[in-house]
Amino acid sequence: MAGELTLSPVMSDALVILGSAGIVIPVFARFRITPIIGFILIGILVGPFGLGSLVDEVPWLTYITISDPGGLTPFADFGIILLLFAIGLELSFNRLWEMRRLVFGLGSLELLIIGSISAAFFGYYSGMNSTAALALGFALAFSSTAIVLPISGTRTPVGRAALSMLLFEDIMIVPIIFILGALAPNAQSGGMAGLTTTLVQGGLVILALLVIGRFALPRLFSQAARTKNPELFLAASLLVVIGASLATSATGLSPIVGALIAGLLIAETEYHSEVETIMEPFKGLALGVFLITIGMSIDLMLVWASLGEIAAAVVGVLVFKAIITGVLLRMMGARRSTATETGVLMASPSETSLIVLAAATSALVIDLETAQFWQIVIAIGLTVTPLLARLGRVIARRVEAVPELPEEDTGEPRTIIIGGGRVGRLIADMLVAHDQHYVLIDSDPDLVDRAKRDGYRTTFGDAARGEALSRLGVDRAPAVVLTMDEPVLAQRLVGKLRGEHPDLLIVARARDTDHAAALYRAGASHAVPETLESSLQLSEAVLVDIGVAMGPVIASIHAKRDEFREQLERDGGLSEKPQLRTSTAEA
Repeated sequence: MAGELTLSPVMSDALVILGSAGIVIPVFARFRITPIIGFILIGILVGPFGLGSLVDEVPWLTYITISDPGGLTPFADFGIILLLFAIGLELSFNRLWEMRRLVFGLGSLELLIIGSISAAFFGYYSGMNSTAALALGFALAFSSTAIVLPISGTRTPVGRAALSMLLFEDIMIVPIIFILGALAPNAQSGGMAGLTTTLVQGGLVILALLVIGRFALPRLFSQAARTKNPELFLAASLLVVIGASLATSATGLSPIVGALIAGLLIAETEYHSEVETIMEPFKGLALGVFLITIGMSIDLMLVWASLGEIAAAVVGVLVFKAIITGVLLRMMGARRSTATETGVLMASPSETSLIVLAAATSALVIDLETAQFWQIVIAIGLTVTPLLARLGRVIARRVEAVPELPEEDTGEPRTIIIGGGRVGRLIADMLVAHDQHYVLIDSDPDLVDRAKRDGYRTTFGDAARGEALSRLGVDRAPAVVLTMDEPVLAQRLVGKLRGEHPDLLIVARARDTDHAAALYRAGASHAVPETLESSLQLSEAVLVDIGVAMGPVIASIHAKRDEFREQLERDGGLSEKPQLRTSTAEA
C-alpha cells in the first residue's frame, strides 16, 4: 500500500531502546534507584532469552524486542568510549599525575594479585591448563569502568581509589589480549614482537595527540563557539573523540585510551563545561545501550538449570575480589571505611572481562562451554554492581563510623558552604556569630568527620552532582559559598549553579586574579582572590610597622586594589568593576 510505513529491524530496535530509556530513567529516578539496574532488566526482558524467544509464536512481539542483539555491539562500544571521554573531562593532567602512585602502585597490585591467585586456583582445582587458567583468572580480575565510576564519581576517596585501579586495568587490556594470543595453541610466531610494535606505535600516536591537541583544540572550539551554533559545537566534540579513538585503535591500542586523552585535553581548555553539557545525553543513551546488551546475554533458563554452580561462582568471585582489594587499600593507608566500600564496589567483573573471555575463546584457549558459563557469571556480576555499591556503604558504616549521605532539605533557608576545610569553617563561624543558618558540604569523609566532631553542621556529598545541593535546599539558599582550592572544579560549579539558579548569590574563593576573572565569566557574584587580598594585607602591615603613615598606606592599597578591579572588569567581561573587600576596604 502506498505510503505505508515499514519499520526496518534497525529502526525497530532503536525505538525499543529509546522507549526503554523513556521508561527506565524517570521511573527509577522517582524511587531513587540507579537506572543501571533498569537497563539490565530491560535487556533481559526484550532480549533473545526473554520475550524475544516468543516471537515465532507471537509475531507482534517483534516490535517490542531486539531482533539483532549483535547489531547493538557497536553502539555499546561507543557508549564506553563516550564514558571514558566524560571521565577525561572531569580530570586534568595535573590531577592524573598526582594519582600516578595509586594508578601504577595500587592498580598494578590489584590486577596482578587477583589475576595470579585466580589463575592458580583454576589451574589446581579445576584442572585447566595454565594458559586457560591465566586467561580466566585475569578476565575476572577486571572491574567495570562503565558501571563503577558513574556510581562512585571521581572526587570522593572511594572514587579516587576506584578510578586509579580502573585506569590501570584499561591500560592493561591490550597487553593481556596480546599475551593470550601468543600463548594460544595455534599462535603464530612473533606475537610478542607484535605487542612491542603496537606499544611503540601507540606511544607515538599518544604523543602526537598530546602535542597536536594542545595547539589545535582551543582554536577548533573557539571557532565553533564563535558561530553560536550548538550543532557545530556538538560536531566538533564528536570529531575530537572519534578521531582520537580511531587513532589509538589503528595502532592496536584500545579506542578508550584515545577517548580518555581527548577528554583530558579538552579539560585543559575553557570550553570543557560546554562540551561536558552537550555530550551528557549521548553518553547516557549509549551507556544504556551497553547495559541492555549485558542484560540480553543472560539466559535465565540456563541460570536456572545451573543455579547452584552459578551462584557459587558469583559469590566466590565477589567475596574474593572484595577481600583482596580491601586489604590492598588498607596496606596503602586507606581508612577502614574507604577500603571496605571500595573493595565491595570493585568486586564485580567487567565488560572487559567479556572481551578477554571472547579473545581467549576465539584463540582456542578456553572451550566454548566453559566460556558460556563464565559469561553468565560475569553478566550477573555486572547486574548486581549497584547493589554491591549500596551494600559497601552499609558495611563501611558498620566497620567505621563515617559521615552519612547528604541530609535532606530541612526547609529552612541557609547558606551552603562547599568545602569543609579551614576557610569553610571560618565562614561558618562568622555566620554563626551573626545568627545565620548554614550547612557545610564536603566529599572528603575525613574532613566531614572532623568537622562534625568539632561541632560544625556538616554533611557528606559531592557538590558537583546536582542532587546533593538540591537535597540541601539550594533553590532557597540565600547564598552559596565555594571555598575549595580546586580552580577547575570551582569554575565548573559556578557555571552550573548560575545556569540553574540565575538569581542565586554565589561567592567563590579564587586562587589569583586570573582565576577570579574566570569565575566572574562563569557567573560568580563575587570572586575573592586570596593571593591579592593576603598580599595587600601583608603590605599594609609591613608599611605601617616600618613607620609609614597609615593614611598614605591605605590610599596606596586602595589604588592598587582599583588597578586589579579594572583588570578583573576587563578580563572577566563585567559591566562594572567588582568589589574587592579587605580589612582596609572602604566603610
